[in-house]
Amino acid sequence: MNNKVSVLFMLAGILFATCLLISNILASKIIMIGPWSAPAGVLIFPLAYIINDVIAEVWGYRKARLIIWAGFGVNLLAVLFFSMAVAVPAAPFYEGQNAFASVLGNTPRIVAASLLAYLFGSFLNAFVMSRVKVITEGKSFSLRAIVSTLAGESIDSLIFISVAFAGVFPVNVLLGMIVTQAVIKTVYEIIVLPLTLVVVKKIKQLEGEDTFDYSVSYNPFRLRQI
Repeated sequence: MNNKVSVLFMLAGILFATCLLISNILASKIIMIGPWSAPAGVLIFPLAYIINDVIAEVWGYRKARLIIWAGFGVNLLAVLFFSMAVAVPAAPFYEGQNAFASVLGNTPRIVAASLLAYLFGSFLNAFVMSRVKVITEGKSFSLRAIVSTLAGESIDSLIFISVAFAGVFPVNVLLGMIVTQAVIKTVYEIIVLPLTLVVVKKIKQLEGEDTFDYSVSYNPFRLRQI
């Protein structure tokens, strides 16, 4: 196993964490996509799954696991500092406290829902991507990317909507939100798939990497394998 850390891998990790941070901030606004409502984070969050696919495809599950936990740490740190900034008294002349708190301040329930959904969805996405690659002997990348995203986004939406809004909205509304978000995010993946294929092919050429996880442990906590 090649354990070197490349510039491209670091850039992919940085972009992954950046997408997560931006999506969490955008999520404070609800937008309409046709007849459906969804958090504005849906505009960028699917990119995190695409990057997850690229990392798992090129560098394997071990590196994807490292990036997933790094993204979790970055988001947790952001939540802590956002909360601290909201709690610190504003200057007497500052008039934007309510707007600031509205955008960057989240309830503990929403934060817990977001972090749990992210972990389960991201790890499931990387797991499916890795296992199906081994099963198909590296063929059908498009199918792997779509199936892994559908699985990851579905569990992500299920956990987030259930934890965040159970008891707030009726069950039929919750189910509608879960399905809508999972479908929108998967369609996003399909639309940009041609670009994803080009990026994956180019990175494999530049890196000389095309990892197959024949003997990897899928335990999310085995970071010592890196």
